[in-house]
Amino acid sequence: MKNSLYLKKYVQMHPDNKMGWYLLGKEYEKSGQQGKANYCFNQSGGIYEAFETSRVPSDIWLEYEQKLLKQAEDAERKRRRIRRAAVALMILILVLIPSVESPQRQSLAEESANPREEVQAAAAAGDMPEKTGTSKGEGAAAEAGQPASGTVFTALGEDDGDGKAHLLAGEMSIAQKSRNRLAVLTMKRQGKWLLWSRDLPVSYTMLSGGKGKMTYQSYNAKDCACKPEDQEALQSAAAKWTLEQEELALLYSAMAAYRDKNGALPKSVNDLTRPFPENWVSGRTPRMQEAFAPMAEWMQSGDSSSKGQEGGSGETASGANTPSSPFASTWGQEPFLQERLEIIVDKAAHRLAVVSGDKLIRSYKVGLGGERTPEGKYKISIKVMNPNGRDDGEFGSRGMQLSDTNYAIHGTDEPDSVGKDESKGCIRMRRADIEELFDLVPLGTPVLISKGVLPDLPLVPKERFLTKPKQDQTNPHQTYHWL
Repeated sequence: MKNSLYLKKYVQMHPDNKMGWYLLGKEYEKSGQQGKANYCFNQSGGIYEAFETSRVPSDIWLEYEQKLLKQAEDAERKRRRIRRAAVALMILILVLIPSVESPQRQSLAEESANPREEVQAAAAAGDMPEKTGTSKGEGAAAEAGQPASGTVFTALGEDDGDGKAHLLAGEMSIAQKSRNRLAVLTMKRQGKWLLWSRDLPVSYTMLSGGKGKMTYQSYNAKDCACKPEDQEALQSAAAKWTLEQEELALLYSAMAAYRDKNGALPKSVNDLTRPFPENWVSGRTPRMQEAFAPMAEWMQSGDSSSKGQEGGSGETASGANTPSSPFASTWGQEPFLQERLEIIVDKAAHRLAVVSGDKLIRSYKVGLGGERTPEGKYKISIKVMNPNGRDDGEFGSRGMQLSDTNYAIHGTDEPDSVGKDESKGCIRMRRADIEELFDLVPLGTPVLISKGVLPDLPLVPKERFLTKPKQDQTNPHQTYHWL
């Protein structure tokens, strides 16, 4: 598929080259991506029919393809050189700015002969993902425009220098447009995981002033001997944003799981909040209600199903640019947590985590059954309140069955067994933990049971994620015999 990457970039730069479209289509056809291949063949016009019926020796066509690929490779190498230089410059700027000790925002006013053109080139050639079913790239999304006032948020890992440069390039690339101030939150890193939290600290803000100017304000006491006047208010707004992203992640994951089973997205939130056994989510929040229609539009336009568990991208939903949109507070006008929620159980650490891609959303201590707890991949097939008619029985107040097995994630009437191997194979949780987990993940959530995959650290918010269930989620007609 290396050739397809070069050819894809080539046709983007030369959309009128019919032969380039045809050759790209053949690359997709070789890899089994017939839908993409057909699209390319349609763009190639008469070249497709001419080639498919032509008797021209294949070595002539091969020579043409090699010449075309060489042109594309040369162009790509040039773009890489520009990208490296631009990223290095952005990182240098961001490293140097915080050293200025001032209670006021610092302004980057250095202008090149044509700063907009230079940074646009850097953004176009930089680390912006193409449309592959996950994310269309924050810099590109910023071009879609933002509300004229207010603050939008995003988050980066504490060691993500490339991400900082990418954000700066995206901001400066739209310097002629009025847009919101961007507030960047910082996530700590533990191994491969980025630790999500309701109280992620605001690290810095950026605001494009036009004509190559950028206003940058540090909110990190280590970087700036200052305390901005709006620090508390901004941190409070950030906490609301992180909660909102959890609500959107639940809604997206539930809608995606519903589509997996039924072949189509739900028509309304009511389809997700039916009584047992169709209780895809345990309840709803006002934000989930407001976000349903924009989320459905975003998922349909982005074809998020093409990446399996990962979120969709595509064009921003038409309603996402309004200030009332559930996506309006996020830089890029899309949900921040774009990969479906998943549960991971680490038998070695006695940990159960909720993750979205490389972001660790929650981490609970659990009780297991040692070797009696099986390893492998499962899905939440049943969510039931008060298993066997009680909230204080051996399975506690909540239970979630793993596929068609007798194993489940459930509460317990023996809380001291959490952290130990005393079950017959099931996963035991404390009451507050299982009740939050029950509300946080939908029916159909993937579950991976393994060893040595999670850090042994707690990760729960002070205020738990809880919805307000309105439907009956009990099942008094069945006695469960989980292990």
